[in-house]
Amino acid sequence: MPETTQQEAGRGLWYGFAAYGIWGLFPLFWPLLEPGAADDILANRMVWSLVAVVLLLIVQRHWGWIRPLLRQPRRLAMLGAAATVISVNWGVYIWGVNAGHVVETSLGYFINPLVTIAFGVLVLKERLRRAQWVAVGIGALAVAVLTVGYGRLPWIALTLALSFATYGLLKKTVGLSGLESLAAESLFMFPFALGYLVHLEVTGRGTFGHTVAGEYGWGHTGLLVLSGLITAVPLLFFGAAAVRVPLSVLGLLQYLAPVFQFLIGIAVFHESMPPARWAGFALVWAALAVLTWDALRRVRADRARTSAASAVTATTAGSATGAADAVPVRR
Repeated sequence: MPETTQQEAGRGLWYGFAAYGIWGLFPLFWPLLEPGAADDILANRMVWSLVAVVLLLIVQRHWGWIRPLLRQPRRLAMLGAAATVISVNWGVYIWGVNAGHVVETSLGYFINPLVTIAFGVLVLKERLRRAQWVAVGIGALAVAVLTVGYGRLPWIALTLALSFATYGLLKKTVGLSGLESLAAESLFMFPFALGYLVHLEVTGRGTFGHTVAGEYGWGHTGLLVLSGLITAVPLLFFGAAAVRVPLSVLGLLQYLAPVFQFLIGIAVFHESMPPARWAGFALVWAALAVLTWDALRRVRADRARTSAASAVTATTAGSATGAADAVPVRR
């Protein structure tokens, strides 16, 4: 028997938990790749991401999207831009985690929805509802408070939020699935990443394929290779979730990743959280609460309008049927 819609939605929810859960646990993985530097780890991640995604495409026999894409130079240019932006995001994230700024990296993904809304106004000329304006205003105040708390502009968080919001805008324009997009972006990044790995090898800074007694062995090389699979798998889970659960549910699930990252920064890496930082984070969470409340209210209103429209249609159809039945049939 075919699975019911409810069962599919339940499965999609678990896929969503898996995707955002893996992304949320990333801060536990990147420190395992030390003593590789952030640039070494990033280049390996780019190279092995392409290998992983090609293997997944082979398993799925999913190649039909490539030929039409090659005939669209504008989409190819946007994919190149997306690859550049996500490279910046990955590099700053890896460096931030391994430099002991896990909490600040989580902040970047907390404020990302606010930056995305701002992009909607500035780039797409969208009109915000009152609640969204309130959330953006609270978010701006939070950045000011956190600047005081950190004693500097929280540039790691802002770079992550801006780069990921830009990446999302480009992906929305390109219109490829997660796996297809990662394949194309990885192909763009591959020659640069491979060339940089060769440069690291020549200059003696590379760690791939090397062992140093008492520091790292072949397990380190294995983890570098695994970084490609670690990148691709949550995207597969996300894609499976996106077609099974409503967008509003995915919007709520996205907060799992920064929540996990924040908790890891506090509980595992024991990062400092003075009162000013708590105040800043509290403002960010308040802004997200306003956004969530507004989104849920909008979903309920849309459902109510849809139900009302369906009821009117059914009533009209019933009246028309009744009228037709009342017309005498000429024998």
